[in-house]
Amino acid sequence: MASASEPAAAPQTPTTVTDITGREVTVNLPVRRILLGEGRQLYLLASLEPQNPLASIVAWRNDLIEADPATYAQYLEAYPELAKLPAFPGQENGLIDIESTIVQKPDVVLLNLEAMRANEDAKYIEKLAELKIPVLYIDFRHYPLKNTEPTIRLLGKILGREARAEEIIKFRHQAMARVTDVIARAKPERPKVFIERIGGYTDDCCLSFGAENFGKYVELAGGHNLGSDFLPSTFGQVNPEQVVASNPDHVIVTSANWQAYVPGGHWIPLGPGADPDELQKKLEWFTTRGAYTGIAALKTRNFHGIWHQFYNSPYGFFAVQQMAKWFHPDLFADLDPDATFAEYHRRFLPIPYKPGYAVSLADKD
Repeated sequence: MASASEPAAAPQTPTTVTDITGREVTVNLPVRRILLGEGRQLYLLASLEPQNPLASIVAWRNDLIEADPATYAQYLEAYPELAKLPAFPGQENGLIDIESTIVQKPDVVLLNLEAMRANEDAKYIEKLAELKIPVLYIDFRHYPLKNTEPTIRLLGKILGREARAEEIIKFRHQAMARVTDVIARAKPERPKVFIERIGGYTDDCCLSFGAENFGKYVELAGGHNLGSDFLPSTFGQVNPEQVVASNPDHVIVTSANWQAYVPGGHWIPLGPGADPDELQKKLEWFTTRGAYTGIAALKTRNFHGIWHQFYNSPYGFFAVQQMAKWFHPDLFADLDPDATFAEYHRRFLPIPYKPGYAVSLADKD
């Protein structure tokens, strides 16, 4: 019961909403207790609730802590209570911790699309439904151009932040249009681009993207994604000999600080506040990979690194703008992706902007 000095919380109303898979789910709105099936869902939650993004979170998976330590450190500095938030381990496509979920008694559980199969097979959704705990699926990863905006609108609705959700969507539209409108008018020749996915996380070569996610970002930025020629789905692996034969004009490595997973690995520690000199040094190693022997990008030094988490966040507009500058520097001489992302931080996030999300060997020469 609220004290005399505290306003009573708004009453919750059972409301039917539709998640990213088309499931109709009844949720008590506005939600007050959210369990994040992936910690990186904070990227959007904080955009919608910048005054106190932790107010409604009761537990989360520990992936933000491990996969994006620099961003975690920023939020921890701003909100020291984050260290006490219950965290549970797990995999992107794995089961949620159902015991932790039940204990926290959330109003809703947010799961990413790739976890759907595992949780359906284990009947976790039905088990939680029996306890009146609804589950909503969201997606930034598999079909980001299709599903990111519906995901923003869905979270805006359940939080009672519909107007702010539309502001975020409008910002994304405008940031993307600064590239796509120019490409549509100029119709430049499209360079061949190879994306090496999670560079340095494993020694395998060459993990890449098909026609979705970063593959789609390449096309929007005025390039031709080579992975789309060989991979039938969003994620897959291209034979190194095929990469050499395809002779890419640009190689883009998606990477991040993965010290928690691969101590001392070849990953590039991209992210907020990263040291530019260290990024250049770590990117240089990728020019030695056999898959890139003699390719055009090697001769022109068009090797680039970009923050891997753009593949799983509402921030994909930065990746599109940055790649457009790499592919067509003359067309986009006045475009400043860092300024765009800094503006997003000022308008929508409770943490300051720190550059460090991209690096290029071409910039060094």
